[in-house]
Amino acid sequence: MKILAAELAASVADPAGAPAQGLPEIAFLGRSNVGKSSLLNRLMARRQLARTSQTPGKTRLLHFYRVDRGDRGSCLLVDLPGYGWARVSRRERGRWRRMVEGYLQGRRPLRAVVLLHDLRRDPGPDEVDLLAWLDQRQIPALVALTKLDKLKAGPRARRVAALGGCLPVQADWIVPTSARTGAGVERLWELLDRLL
Repeated sequence: MKILAAELAASVADPAGAPAQGLPEIAFLGRSNVGKSSLLNRLMARRQLARTSQTPGKTRLLHFYRVDRGDRGSCLLVDLPGYGWARVSRRERGRWRRMVEGYLQGRRPLRAVVLLHDLRRDPGPDEVDLLAWLDQRQIPALVALTKLDKLKAGPRARRVAALGGCLPVQADWIVPTSARTGAGVERLWELLDRLL
């Protein structure tokens, strides 16, 4: 995938302040420590466009990144606040949840959601419930298994197979990825192209 340009188009605390509807959007969602910003940077062929941090939960707004893919057109990649490990109050978590659900339910240009999941973890209720919630609302969902480079080939293959059997998504919509090596990024763009 050739990325001609990528830029931050907007950061908003309320879905009502999102960019004017026009470009198709793909939303990215996952636990606070799953490597979302790193994978977004790899997808956009930029090093620090999406801010990465050692502290989980730094994404507290909806970040819209405009990506120019040449003859394949432009789109928006939307970085949603993470869930799980962030050290924030219950009230703040509730605010994030309302913001994310408001965006997911009310955004007409939304084409799909990419749920990021650490390859080394078993899915918990958060992941299973989220995928069911998206399915009920007929929002297409892909799963990007992150941190592929953290395991050797044998254990990696076993984990991918195990997760394919327990995540409620078609097996070919589960993509093992590594933001560090770039593994799986082309395959993820191929799937996103079908939805865009």
